[in-house]
Amino acid sequence: MAGRAEGVIRFEVEHETRMLEARVHGETATLLSAWREVLARLGLVGRDPARYQGLGYGNLSARLPPYGDVGRGRRRFLITGSQTGGIAELSLEHYCVVERYDLARNRVASRGPVKPSSEALTHGAIYDVAPAARFVLHAHAPEIWRQARALGLPVTRPEVANGTPEMAQEVQHLYRETQLSTTGILVMGGHEDGVIAFATSPDEAGVTLVRHLARALALAP
Repeated sequence: MAGRAEGVIRFEVEHETRMLEARVHGETATLLSAWREVLARLGLVGRDPARYQGLGYGNLSARLPPYGDVGRGRRRFLITGSQTGGIAELSLEHYCVVERYDLARNRVASRGPVKPSSEALTHGAIYDVAPAARFVLHAHAPEIWRQARALGLPVTRPEVANGTPEMAQEVQHLYRETQLSTTGILVMGGHEDGVIAFATSPDEAGVTLVRHLARALALAP
């Protein structure tokens, strides 16, 4: 498994800079921020001068309604903004809404006070392939990353870079071809320490991450 540059937006962004309405998105942002703080305390998201050239790492998202018959590439979601990892406490000003995304054309359309995380395409790919998914948590857990095979976790190919259409397509491939649809957690082979968990609730996704972290620690020499 090889490392890749962290926090670099590799897709074309059509972004409208404006504040998000608290009455519409405030509750969801608060829910995400609570779990982000939990993950930050565990070192799974954040910013550390000793890691990844001091860049912020990790991001969270929540799918937005409507949830019914919505075409792929248009399953809207709220996501933490690019390079917000070093901010201690997030508020609505640190989120944006991804309105549309196109894996084939490597494009994302968004609105909010900040641009979307560099992993926005991968989040969209998960919402497209997993209809029940409502929350996606992208963490950096070296223990899980190193023990991925021993834990029996699906792993993306090491030559596939993070934040690219290839990564998004690789995640969808794993969902269709492995036990990912059941376990709800995968390791990004070409993205140093990268781990993604998703579920119908942030609690379920967060607990999945923590449970596998404990399993990985138990395997460590």
